[in-house]
Amino acid sequence: MNPGKEVGGDFYDFFLIDDTHLALVIADVSDKGVPAALFMMSAKNLINYRAKQGGTPAEILTEVNGQISGNSYTEMFVTVWMGILDLTSGVLTCTNAGHEYPVVRGEDGKFSIYRDRHGLVVGGMEGIRYKDYELLLKPGDAIFVYTDGIAEANNEAGEFYGLERLENALNRSPGREPKELLRAVTEDVNAFSGDAAQFDDMTMLCLEFRKRRRT
Repeated sequence: MNPGKEVGGDFYDFFLIDDTHLALVIADVSDKGVPAALFMMSAKNLINYRAKQGGTPAEILTEVNGQISGNSYTEMFVTVWMGILDLTSGVLTCTNAGHEYPVVRGEDGKFSIYRDRHGLVVGGMEGIRYKDYELLLKPGDAIFVYTDGIAEANNEAGEFYGLERLENALNRSPGREPKELLRAVTEDVNAFSGDAAQFDDMTMLCLEFRKRRRT
């Protein structure tokens, strides 16, 4: 995570809900600076607390959206992608609340943009119900999620980094581990941007699914 200002409005999180389910969250608040950071912390805590009570990502964000929409005194909202991975089966249950498309590495070993269906942003309107979808991750498969500060990073000519460059950066050296992939994308974005100023937060999260060890 590289904030565009001293205090950022992006956040990511990963935590065990129970012994066999891992939650993944990445989000981007609509504003920047201290107000966005405060709003971000509130949203992060609400999602974390609700997730530990159980339910699918869509059920979790539906309830959190109701809490934020019904009590927000600001005009801020937050885009969220959330997944819950079953560590025994590899089934990743996901929902997308107005966030960027995830990038998935499957059996062919290549990362590809997964154009999932977007719901409305969290905090945008009361009464929204989100929908789940499932991905089956096999050992060696991976998922990469990010905020729009990556795809919309610009160079001195005003060009956007974009999704095609992101795919290429992820696929340049097949088989790399998540930490190496994050470093490679960061370096590629920085090389593309050159001396252009960074105006937005740039946040990434990558997970590789590995066969669960027997105990």
